[in-house]
Amino acid sequence: MIAVAALALVLSGGLHVGLAFIFAAVIVLAWNIEGTTWQLSERVGLVMVLLSIPLFFLDWQYQKAIGEPVGRLGVNALAHLIVFLSAIKLLQVKSDRDWVFLYLISFFEILLAAGLSFSPLFLAMLSLYLFCALSTVIAFEIRKAKRTITVRETRLLVPPDSAAFKWLAAGAPRKNSEARRLPVVACSLLILIFVLALPLFLIAPRAGSAAISRAGAGLTNFIGFSENVTLGEIGTLKRNNEIVMHVRVEEAQPIQQRELRWRGVALDEFTGKSWKKSAEARRSEQKPLEGGLFKLGTTEALHRLTTQTVFLEPIESSVLFAAYRAVAIQGDLPFLRVDEEGSIESHRHDLDRIIYKALSDTTEFDPTILRKDDQPTEASSRYLQRPSSTDRRIGDLARSMIVNAQARNHYDAAKAIETQLQRDYAYSLEMKASGPDPLADFLFNVRAGHCEYFSTAMAVMLRTQGIPARVVNGFLPGEYNEAAGAFTVRQSDAHSWVEVYFPGTNSWVTFDPTPAAGRAEPVNAGLGAQVGKYAEALELIWFQYVVGYDKQEQRSLAMSLHNRIFDYRRSISEEFAAIKKTLPSTIRPAILAALGLVALPLLLLVARRMRLLGWRQAFSISGRSAVADSSAIDFYQRLMALLARRGMQRESYLTPLEFAGSVDLSAVLAITRAYNRVRFGGEQLSAGELREIERALGEFEETAK
Repeated sequence: MIAVAALALVLSGGLHVGLAFIFAAVIVLAWNIEGTTWQLSERVGLVMVLLSIPLFFLDWQYQKAIGEPVGRLGVNALAHLIVFLSAIKLLQVKSDRDWVFLYLISFFEILLAAGLSFSPLFLAMLSLYLFCALSTVIAFEIRKAKRTITVRETRLLVPPDSAAFKWLAAGAPRKNSEARRLPVVACSLLILIFVLALPLFLIAPRAGSAAISRAGAGLTNFIGFSENVTLGEIGTLKRNNEIVMHVRVEEAQPIQQRELRWRGVALDEFTGKSWKKSAEARRSEQKPLEGGLFKLGTTEALHRLTTQTVFLEPIESSVLFAAYRAVAIQGDLPFLRVDEEGSIESHRHDLDRIIYKALSDTTEFDPTILRKDDQPTEASSRYLQRPSSTDRRIGDLARSMIVNAQARNHYDAAKAIETQLQRDYAYSLEMKASGPDPLADFLFNVRAGHCEYFSTAMAVMLRTQGIPARVVNGFLPGEYNEAAGAFTVRQSDAHSWVEVYFPGTNSWVTFDPTPAAGRAEPVNAGLGAQVGKYAEALELIWFQYVVGYDKQEQRSLAMSLHNRIFDYRRSISEEFAAIKKTLPSTIRPAILAALGLVALPLLLLVARRMRLLGWRQAFSISGRSAVADSSAIDFYQRLMALLARRGMQRESYLTPLEFAGSVDLSAVLAITRAYNRVRFGGEQLSAGELREIERALGEFEETAK
């Protein structure tokens, strides 16, 4: 119990591995010196405990001096103090109150580990700790009760392993069944605890935040999702493989979901080396919470909505990610703002994970309609902005691409540039483009780069042709985890693409000029990858239904259970209706009568068994207890009858064992002890024991003739 609590503290990051090995050595030493003169006296233990108080203060100051984060300040010192107290108590002479003190210390270690960890591994450690704790407390009470028991001899009941009965044993001596019951009882109590706690868990929503362990845990250098992004920063982000979020999409199939992108920040002003939000784009509107939803827009039909559940890791950004054209956000968020570019933001959460649902209208516009929509308006003039120093060759290249594709409208022009960039340029994460005009260097010299260069090139080329466009930074769908039913989105999935404005439909349409190599997801195969997926699925479930289980998840779970029960009831009703339809109406009364005739005798049989055997044995298929009692009475009555033939009658004041002792025959004594075990001890005789008893009775019958 103490070791498991310390291990939970280590796995949660509250105790250094080196100190854990030292504490493990102390546990082994305490185990070996228990009950010897090598143990510390109570006085020495008390002195060492008192010395731990100033040591705790010095440890606290040391943690502060080495720059421990504010959220964790003192946590390590507290863990060291708890482990030190445990070590002292383990090494000293212990009374009952010292053991109780050790149990309480281990419980505090589990509490500290709970505050430090969000991992589902903690659930495994908690289950193991509860099992050990229950076994320990039960054994502790057994040992206390044992001290008050006085051992006395009795001639009525004899222990099953008595030497006088060993000749009847068919095999090895019977083990102590009480010792085997202890882990079974502990497991049963553990299951009972979880079963009783489950309703409380479901009716008590909560929102977890491990501020102790997550101070400074936000993804650092999380660039590319701010109001000013320099060319090349997305490429830096793509070199990191840390998980940013998990996204579960409910409606669409996984293959269709591959075309989704998780939109983050849209930028409208290009400086030649970076993208940023203009003053107009920075204006934002705070959306009110209405009916549990932050409403962002409308949709023509509910069936067009795609629901995404986003599990966002701690990041140094206030941006919320969702599929394009989000119409509503649902989540435990203090506020929600949307800027002029449709970027969604809330509070910074670099210390904790957040969970929210996004409803997006992901329906694509018909190209036929978009081809007729190519008239720019004044509202889109800022999406035509470009630096005065823009290389003239960029506009010439854009016109040549459009002419070669014979494009006669804005949609076909955008498609022509998108296709040409995908086909004629290479994808690379290396920062090859440089100089005073990195975009021109990319287009005319290097001809290779990552997604940021492709999206910038397309947006600027479209602007030179009077087609409004902007750059969007976000994420590709990520790797689909079948075990979790969700996408795992990493920093390496960071992506940049283009949105083109069509004023007639007042819509922004997505184009992605990056070659397929820059949009392909790596394929992780092998046993290690599969195990990792299941571990990831477990952690996602843990976060959704334990850490982030709030009123929203409570409602979703209740609705899911309600729908499932309704589906089961409907399927059963349909099955009965189908059976009823297939049966002729003339046969139905006969079938009901037959069922009644079969059910009535069964009910009478059960009632009779309950009256004769009681409700416990009434439903026992084997009926071993009744048979055993009958066998015990049978072989003992045969023995009494054989002894009566020899003139040996048991007087009423003698117990069976006293009578067997007066007969002075070892076989009679052994059979009587077997009878006591079955009749008064509730035990079962083995097949070998019954054969030995039958053999002894047979010998008696032969001599009695």
